[in-house]
Amino acid sequence: MDDSQLIIACKKQDRNAQKVLYERYAPVMMAVCVRYCREEDMALDLLHDGFIRAFTQIGSYTGKGSFEGWLRRIFVNLALESFRKEKQKNRFLEEYGYMLANETDDDVNDIFDIEDIPREEVLEMIRDLPPGYRTVFNLFIFEEMSHREIAQMLGIKEAASRSQFFRAKTILKNKIRAILHLNNDKYNEQR
Repeated sequence: MDDSQLIIACKKQDRNAQKVLYERYAPVMMAVCVRYCREEDMALDLLHDGFIRAFTQIGSYTGKGSFEGWLRRIFVNLALESFRKEKQKNRFLEEYGYMLANETDDDVNDIFDIEDIPREEVLEMIRDLPPGYRTVFNLFIFEEMSHREIAQMLGIKEAASRSQFFRAKTILKNKIRAILHLNNDKYNEQR
């Protein structure tokens, strides 16, 4: 059964079609969820909630554009909603003056010169970033959004988006350098 047939069946609340659609897209959407959540349990919750939302809103999918893209937007928006709720809940713990407007380095190419580090380890480093940094980093790198779009979406200033991205990038660079240095030391010891 192709996607268009599955979508029609899902619009009719066909449980078997929903199951097939879930099985087809869950691995891809789980990768999206993992990028936005620190813990795997939270990512699984987001995956579950995302598919519930997708199945309740599937009637709004018109068939224009890719279904996977439509589905991805649901998951990203849900992750952002979760981030906003978490941020509001912890607002009293956050400082407002920590974002520096003059940090605007957008060059990310040097982050990804990390062939010797397993992909899962890099994803773990991203998941370990503070929530604001992680969200901005994911939106900028993986969703290819501009800092202006990120700022509008998160309700922050563009400079804050740039600053959080810069800080996320700095944290990741330092972790990557430490791992590469450690790997290099181990290699030298074995020689």
